[in-house]
Amino acid sequence: QVQLVESGGGLVQAGGHLRLSCVASGRIFSIDGMGWHRQAPGKQRELVAIIDYRGSTKYADSVKDRFSISRDNANNAVYLQMRNLKPEDKAVYYCNATGGEITDQGNKYIEVWGQGTLVTVAS
Repeated sequence: QVQLVESGGGLVQAGGHLRLSCVASGRIFSIDGMGWHRQAPGKQRELVAIIDYRGSTKYADSVKDRFSISRDNANNAVYLQMRNLKPEDKAVYYCNATGGEITDQGNKYIEVWGQGTLVTVAS
């Protein structure tokens, strides 16, 4: 089973910065797309940023000038550098990955989510 573990959330003042990390572990055959989504209280989960295996990225308009996504393919890790944080960035941030999992019946396509990490921005 493939699992994602996030870290790096916390409380920060508006204008501050945080770096989120997410590492995949388990019976990994491949990790293709990785990304970050967030869910604010009372709102639907939304995409923040995604990155493919080659490093191509896509950002939500609300963060593209402030956040930067990167990954370490050798360690199956993805990072989200968040700068100039705003109160509206407050949310639970979830790591997401797609790829292949090794099973006794062969490799199978998977999509997995982390447990989430809370980011709070004080005004």
